[in-house]
Amino acid sequence: MPADHELDGRVDVDVDGGRATTPSTRTRRARMPRSAGQWSRSLHVYTSMISLLVVLFFGVTGLTLNHPSWTFGDEAVRSSSTGTLPDGAIVGDTIDFLAIAEHVRSTYDVTAPVGDYSASATTGTLSFKGPGYVADLVFDVTTGEYTLTIEEQGFVAVLNDLHKGRDTSSAWKWVIDISAGFLVAVALTGLAIQLLTRKRRRSAVIVTVAFGVLSIVLMFSTLA
Repeated sequence: MPADHELDGRVDVDVDGGRATTPSTRTRRARMPRSAGQWSRSLHVYTSMISLLVVLFFGVTGLTLNHPSWTFGDEAVRSSSTGTLPDGAIVGDTIDFLAIAEHVRSTYDVTAPVGDYSASATTGTLSFKGPGYVADLVFDVTTGEYTLTIEEQGFVAVLNDLHKGRDTSSAWKWVIDISAGFLVAVALTGLAIQLLTRKRRRSAVIVTVAFGVLSIVLMFSTLA
């Protein structure tokens, strides 16, 4: 007599939609999303732990960037100095910008790297730039007389420049790239956890899609 279930001592065969499945097959299928969920949770936890300070830093500086008036009393300090370039800095039409930069560094304790420099028939410029710091040198090509203007911004402005990666070293740019990678991992694993949890899957999709549409609408409304 035909039967839907046969037991041979080891395998219980079910007929499901015309295909035979065994308990081991169903167990593997059940374990696949569970393993993916556990992997996502583990990765989410550890990347979140690593990213806590990153999230805190970029969250706080995101607020201060959005509100540039929040200086907390730490205002920029500006100073101006004049002088004459050393002998040999300008010889005919040749301008030794390296010698000029070393003169400025040794005389005024400027430590920021050189941002840009240029010269015309009458005037030359040399700028030193760092996070929250700029020193601009303007000199007369004929006489060698110069004016150096230094602006040191407050601690909040320094943090804002670090947030933007403006006038920072290549090492700090690597920090930003690695931090961005961790934040992307946190976001993707968090989304995976929600999608792999049946009870929250529908609400997670609804919230994600709704917020995505709202973000796109707000973005295009600000560009209009």
